[in-house]
Amino acid sequence: MRWSLDKLYTGFESEQFKNDFNTIITEIDKIKILSAQFSELTKEEDKIKKIEEYIIFQNRLSSLIDKMGNYCNLTLSTDPENETAVKQLDKIEEVETELSEPVVLFEKFIVELADLDKLIDRSNVLKEHAYYLNTIKLLGKYNLSEKEEIVISKMTASGSSSWTKLQELLTSTLMVDIKIDGEDKRLPLPAIRNMAYEKEAAVRKNAYESELKAYEKIVKSSAAALNGIKGEVLTISKLRKYESPLHMTLIHSRMNKETLDAMFTAIKEFLPILRKYFAKKSELLGHTNGLPFYDLFAPLPMGEDMKFTYEEAKSFIVKNFSSFSKKLGDYAQFALDNNWVDAEQREGKRGGAFCSNIHSIKESRILLNFSGSFENVLTLAHELGHGYHGDCLTDETMLNSDYPMPIAETASTLCEIIATNAALKGATEKETVTILENDLSGATQVIVDIYSRFLFEDAIFTRRVDGSLSINELNALMLECQKEAYGDTFDENYMHKYMWVCKPHYYDANFNYYNFPYAFGFLLSKGLYAKYLESGDQFVALYDKMLSATGKNTLEDVAKIADIDLTSVDFWRTSLKFIAEDVERFVGI
Repeated sequence: MRWSLDKLYTGFESEQFKNDFNTIITEIDKIKILSAQFSELTKEEDKIKKIEEYIIFQNRLSSLIDKMGNYCNLTLSTDPENETAVKQLDKIEEVETELSEPVVLFEKFIVELADLDKLIDRSNVLKEHAYYLNTIKLLGKYNLSEKEEIVISKMTASGSSSWTKLQELLTSTLMVDIKIDGEDKRLPLPAIRNMAYEKEAAVRKNAYESELKAYEKIVKSSAAALNGIKGEVLTISKLRKYESPLHMTLIHSRMNKETLDAMFTAIKEFLPILRKYFAKKSELLGHTNGLPFYDLFAPLPMGEDMKFTYEEAKSFIVKNFSSFSKKLGDYAQFALDNNWVDAEQREGKRGGAFCSNIHSIKESRILLNFSGSFENVLTLAHELGHGYHGDCLTDETMLNSDYPMPIAETASTLCEIIATNAALKGATEKETVTILENDLSGATQVIVDIYSRFLFEDAIFTRRVDGSLSINELNALMLECQKEAYGDTFDENYMHKYMWVCKPHYYDANFNYYNFPYAFGFLLSKGLYAKYLESGDQFVALYDKMLSATGKNTLEDVAKIADIDLTSVDFWRTSLKFIAEDVERFVGI
């Protein structure tokens, strides 16, 4: 149940690791020399040749940096106190800042080109990277001077990047004091959070109260990290003359504001219907003051959870992925057979789950904490979906493989839908209740709870302009946003004021608003699955084509491949109706 990173490197002292680091330094020196020549170019042939050379350099450099950075970060995700990994990551990030100058010079050159389209038409390399080049030109108006960009790059390495590392260290090493059966214990945070799915209400409540108390150990540092990161983002977005951090995020997400507004318009319309789920669950669990947070993920007494060994989970996923697409099933089998997944629960390992697509070696690595529940199976399916998305992009160059946040959750969520529908076919009546409830729990998390997180982050950016927010202000704001999203279905005495501490998505200056992409991906995947039900195998080829296009298109153009208009409120309503039908079915239990 542990992954192998040997395909990346066998260790930090390996010759390959050392050689790759030296190669990065050498290549950066070469690209610096190349970039200094751009201002002197006058002939079209010379411009084309030098742009081609730069693209080749950048693809090679990005691949090496991706490989080395992933090795460090993946090592730290299971061994956060690995001092060597921390030092090597710092070295890589420091060296990477040396790319700032050549990147700025190249982008300035591209922005000032009046004949870019003409040059692209004369080169296959440039044609292949047309979206990349045109995006540079589009974003050119938000670029600062060469010196300013270099300073920002170097300062963020010791600014927001350091705050991010601090928060990761705090949460991954946080041990929770808890009394179980009269015995005092200290358990890792992921183990405590997993108790939210336990059958006994007393266990869930105990874990919830112990978790909140544990956050008091790190809340001051977390608040400092959050204020530091958001403050830096505000400063940089203002310097670059973006309207706001949200405006900056949408542009870099390749997404129109019209699309975001259409999605949230539909979501707000359906909130009263989705809240019926929380009200019904509260009733089934015997609560009279609303649903307490510690029972948000509680199993229902009339339900029964499917239990899986890790081997059973792997077989289940491969079998049902294959029923959707042989290519998807084969991918999952290969990933699981070749130790791409770290699923074991253990001390020091970070909580949650993620998939890291490592384009440089055409593989992925997946982390989760597997305890045997069907929810864990869905998590594994979800992360393998991320990996499959990366697999569809392996024939693209490094520069054409980077897709924006919102589309990132589409393939993963579609894989969850496949697994859920497969489980329902073979489930008993009690298991069906649990699967339906879990499905709605997940759906409402990525719609209702994500809406609360979006409101919170949006408010943080608004208020952070006037100065840092105190712990009390952050807590109050978190509760306020939860109430707006969940309505009166929550027990106000048992909410989660520290949700801003435990969610890592708030703590990355490069990925602001990493909340609405979950809702986007979930609802888009619902719409895609509906099309699959209509056209079967014909859709699968279209789906793969869509995923392979995500690195070099806007989201609106990617969706058009599947005949979807993202700016239409009706599209999002159609996806939400699927969930509304399940809510009504659940309410009738």
